[in-house]
Amino acid sequence: MTPDAPGQPDTPPADPDEGAHRPAALAELLEVLDLKPLGEAHITVAGAEGDAESELGESEASVFVGQSQKQPHGRVFGGQVLAQSVIAAGRTVEGVGDAPRHIHSLHGYFVRPGDDNHPIRFAVERMRDGKSFSTRRVHAIQYGKPILSMITSFQEESEGMDHQDSMPAAPDPDHLSSAQELVEELGNPLAQGFARARPIDLRHVEGNIYFTPGRQRAARQSVWLKAIGSLPDDPLLHAAVLAYASDYSLLEPVLRRHGLVWSDPRLRPASLDHAMWFHRPARADEWVLYTQQSPSAQGGRGLATGSMFASDGRLVATVAQEGMLRLKES
Repeated sequence: MTPDAPGQPDTPPADPDEGAHRPAALAELLEVLDLKPLGEAHITVAGAEGDAESELGESEASVFVGQSQKQPHGRVFGGQVLAQSVIAAGRTVEGVGDAPRHIHSLHGYFVRPGDDNHPIRFAVERMRDGKSFSTRRVHAIQYGKPILSMITSFQEESEGMDHQDSMPAAPDPDHLSSAQELVEELGNPLAQGFARARPIDLRHVEGNIYFTPGRQRAARQSVWLKAIGSLPDDPLLHAAVLAYASDYSLLEPVLRRHGLVWSDPRLRPASLDHAMWFHRPARADEWVLYTQQSPSAQGGRGLATGSMFASDGRLVATVAQEGMLRLKES
C-alpha cells in the first residue's frame, strides 16, 4: 500500500458525450470503482463458552468485487482500496432513512500488501442504522485474508455550529507545473509512463520530491490536486476520489524533512493506517489545496496530517496517516 504505488457507478454524466472524452487514466479509475455485487452474507459473532451473556449477535453483510490498477511494483495502491471501500460501504447506505446519508468519516488499517493481479472482495457489515447516522465495517479481502479493514460512518445533513480554519495562501495552480509536465522533461520512460497513468493532477507548491530533495527541510508542504477530467455528479464518487487522492502525497512531509526522495533505492515505504473526516461537500474534479505536515517520525514510522480546502476557501476534509518509512542499508 505505498504512495507510488461512487455512489451509483451507473449514474450517467450530465453531458452524454462526456464519458467518451474522458482521459484514459480517469476512465480506468472509474472502472476500478465500479464494484460488482456478489450477494449477501451473514456474520455471526459467538461469545465465550459458558458465558450466560455471550450472545453477541448476527449481522448482514453485502459482498462486492473489484479489480485493481496496475502498479510498477505489483502491489495495490492503498488509495485505490480506500476509495473502493468507500464505494462499497456507501452502496449499502443508499435508501436508508428519509434523506441521503453522506460519508463523514473513515478509519482504516492496511493489514497486508495487495496483489494488483488478483480481484479484491469487499465485505460490508451493516453495524447500525440510527435515526441520522449509519455505521459500516468493510473488509477488503484477497486470497481469503483482509488487506484493509475499515470502519466508516454516514450522516444525514443536519444544522449546527459551523466554523473552520482559514485556507492558507498559495499560488494559483495554473501557475504551477503538473507532475506529468515535470517528468516529461526528464526523458525517463518509466517515470513518464507512471505520470501519464495517474488519474489525479498533482501540483506541488514547494516543488515535488520525486527525484530531487526539497530546498528546505521543512516537515510541511502544500499540493493542489484534482481529477484530470470531469466526474459524474455523485457525492459518494467525489468522496471516494478524494480519499484516493489523499494517499498520494501525505507522507511526503516526512521525506521532505529528512532530505529524502521517492526514487531513493534505499526507501521502503508503506501506509499503515488512514483516517479521513469529510466536513463539507466538494468536487474532486475541481482544484483542492491539500496542506500537509508531519508532527513526528520515529521507530521507522512517520505521522502526517492534512487539510483539504476547496478553491473558494471551504475546509472540505481533514486527513491523518501513519506510514512505515524505512531506509534499507546498502
